Amino acid sequence: MRKMAAVVALSLLGLAACAGNESSPAVPGAAKPAGDDLLSKAPVADAAAILPGSTMEKIKKRGELIVGGSLDAPLLSQQNPVSGQVEGFDADMGKALAKYIIGEPKVKIVNSASETREALLGNGTVDVVFQTYTITPERAKQVAFAGPYYTSGLSIAVKKGTAGIAGPEDLNGKKVIAGANTPAIPAIKKVAPQAEIVTFASDPEAMQALKQDRGVAYVQDETLLAANAQKDPSIEVVGNPFTQDPYGIGLKHGDEQFKTFVNDWLKKMQDAGVWQQAWKNSLGTVVKGEAPTPPQIGSVPGS
Repeated sequence: MRKMAAVVALSLLGLAACAGNESSPAVPGAAKPAGDDLLSKAPVADAAAILPGSTMEKIKKRGELIVGGSLDAPLLSQQNPVSGQVEGFDADMGKALAKYIIGEPKVKIVNSASETREALLGNGTVDVVFQTYTITPERAKQVAFAGPYYTSGLSIAVKKGTAGIAGPEDLNGKKVIAGANTPAIPAIKKVAPQAEIVTFASDPEAMQALKQDRGVAYVQDETLLAANAQKDPSIEVVGNPFTQDPYGIGLKHGDEQFKTFVNDWLKKMQDAGVWQQAWKNSLGTVVKGEAPTPPQIGSVPGS
């Protein structure tokens, strides 16, 4: 959904973290990562699916999948400071796709920002993007999208104890925080046209602004707000998501062969229950209830 608010300086484009094969703990005596059991159940493509001259063959020969993503998104894709492993829903999905292609979950993550994802895919710096990347017809003119692989939505976060905000209609007449250049801005204008919107370049800046009362509410993707609330008990998420945001797996525009391959993998992940386990290991540790029904592949314009 969101154009990822954890925007880093462009100098970080070259920063890459090698997740590699994370089937064993990186620290002696450390607990077995939850993702290990998941990856052991993840499918591997038949040799016939790795077509000669294809993107899949190139990745397999290279021996690692290069993913545009994040290293600082809790529950989604965050590097564990102790083990060095990258953990979360997006991270596990990337490792599972690597296993499907290569036979092992070998991944290199290139830390990307919302402004650079299209360029990273277009110039071949990354093979795929797993970064809560909302599928839109406009974006689909620049990149291809497999999926959607998850559906989230915009929600509202406030300081705990804030009264008078239970849903989007309550934002009218109030100062509301949003990430710069994100879908939250037009959504707020639609549901609360009298709201005063103040924008910040990154999620940490927006969260700091909320805590400093520079806005009474912060509108952002539910997955990100859930992660923020997990880290900071002074923040709470109110109400239910008031939009639907289908996340796609970003691919290079025009590579229909690879798109079909990734969609086939995603369907196998869902049918085998591996997708559901990835959710339970990450977002499901905060969000109550059973894993949601996976979105139908190809169900939204641009996918």
